[in-house]
Amino acid sequence: MQYGICSLSIVPLRGEPANTSELVTQVLYGDHFKVLEQRKNWSKVRLAFDKYEGWIDNKQYQEISQDQYKALDKDTPRLSNDLVEFVQNSRGQLHPILLGSSLNALSILKHSYDGNIIDGKTDKKNIIKTAFLYLGTPYLWGGKTPFGIDCSGFTQMVYKLNGYKLLRDASQQATQGEALSFIEESEPGDLAFFDNSEGIITHVGLIMKDNYIIHAHGEVRIDRLDHSGIYNVDKKIHTHKLRVIKKVI
Repeated sequence: MQYGICSLSIVPLRGEPANTSELVTQVLYGDHFKVLEQRKNWSKVRLAFDKYEGWIDNKQYQEISQDQYKALDKDTPRLSNDLVEFVQNSRGQLHPILLGSSLNALSILKHSYDGNIIDGKTDKKNIIKTAFLYLGTPYLWGGKTPFGIDCSGFTQMVYKLNGYKLLRDASQQATQGEALSFIEESEPGDLAFFDNSEGIITHVGLIMKDNYIIHAHGEVRIDRLDHSGIYNVDKKIHTHKLRVIKKVI
């Protein structure tokens, strides 16, 4: 088994080993992973954080040892808490990193960093405050950054910045936590899931107080939430059908 780490700001993880293949998620600076299969130009990897699998360009990651991988797995995550910051390499060159990037491997990558750091678990009341950092971010299928994000990438990153783990896709996140019967039982920071006409969960958002929801739909935006689903305050129509509400923390 081989192991790797992302040493660049944002690297695409694709469904197939080709630059034209679907973006399934993004690998942020400091994310580490197992290499499941290695080809001439591409490697199939499994991310340590959420066990998500996909293909990464061999030029866009750095190999690490099994011991380094295990050490990173045991560490309490230390994350960049700035929208954009820089790490500096041994030659004094600056490389940008984004909100939520992992800083546990600075010594492995021989980089230095003097920006803001967040680590450990925070109070649930901080979830919505963190979500506002992404407000207005354009929707990007597979995205996980303040410059492009999808609905489950948004909820995953907000929880990650507060010290909690969510799986990657909305349908996967819906398997976590405790189901609530009514919106009235929910608290700000709980998750609301929505399904399509075939009953497949395809969307997720973060419940706010007073029957509002913040979610990624076109952009990270705030809409109304009722027992039918999400009511778009601009279009004045329901855009998503409510399936279940889950309390994860």
